[in-house]
Amino acid sequence: MPRSRFPAPAAAFGRHATIRRSVRLLDAFRYEQSDPARFYSALAHDTAVMIDSLHPGPLRGATVLDVGGGPGFFADAFRDRGAAYLSVEPDAGEMAAAGIDQRSAVRAQGEHLPFRTGSVDVCYSSNVAEHTRTPWAMADEMVRVTRPGGTIVLSYTLWWGPFGGHEMGLTHYLGGHRAARWYTRRTGHLPKNLYGVSLFPITAAAGLRWARSTADAELLAAIPRYLPRFAWPVVHIPVVREAAATNLVLVLRKN
Repeated sequence: MPRSRFPAPAAAFGRHATIRRSVRLLDAFRYEQSDPARFYSALAHDTAVMIDSLHPGPLRGATVLDVGGGPGFFADAFRDRGAAYLSVEPDAGEMAAAGIDQRSAVRAQGEHLPFRTGSVDVCYSSNVAEHTRTPWAMADEMVRVTRPGGTIVLSYTLWWGPFGGHEMGLTHYLGGHRAARWYTRRTGHLPKNLYGVSLFPITAAAGLRWARSTADAELLAAIPRYLPRFAWPVVHIPVVREAAATNLVLVLRKN
C-alpha cells in the first residue's frame, strides 16, 4: 500500500464520509426487508458517489461493471453520472424482483464473468462477497476484466461486525446455523440470507491478504465503508477492525 494511510482515492471519498451520511445509511438499513426499494435506492446513490470519488477519471463515458447487480436499483444512479453501466447477477429471481428494466444485465456467476480481459474501466461489487462461497475467485475475475489503469472496488460486510448476520441480527455471534434456526422459529420461514447457503463468514484479514497478494493489481486503499472519516483508522487495527469496521472497501488499480 502507499505510504499515506489514506491516499488520494480514499481522501476524495473522505469528503463525503460524514456523520450525517452514516446516520442516513443506518436509518436506510432498517428497511432492507420491509421496503427494499427505499433501502437499495439510498444505497445505490451512495455507491455511485463512492465509486465516482474513488475512480481517478470521470465516470462520464466510463464502462462500469457491477458484479452482483441484483434487481437493478444501481443502474440509474450510474447512468445519471454518464457511465455506461453493465451488471452481472446469477439469480434470475433476484433480477426480476423489482420489475426494473434489466437490458444492461447479464445472468452469470461473478466467478466466471462473461467479458473480455481488460474490457471495463471500473469493476465493483457491493455487498456480494459475503454471499459467495469463493469470494476471492470472484475478486480475481473482477481484476481480470478491468483494463490496465482501471479501478476495482470490492465492498463487503464483515462477518464479525454487527451486520454480519444480516436479517438474523446479532444472533450470528452465537453461530450461523444456530442463528438461522432461531430466525426460522421466530418468523416461520428461512432467512433470505441463509448461513452456509447464501451467507458465508468473511473477514477483513482475508480480503487484505488477497488484495496484497494479487499480482495484477495494486491495493490503493482499505476503507471502512459506512463509518465517518474520523473513525477510518480502525481499519489499521487487526482484530478490532473485524467488528468495528462493519464493511470493508478494498480499492485497487489494475496494473
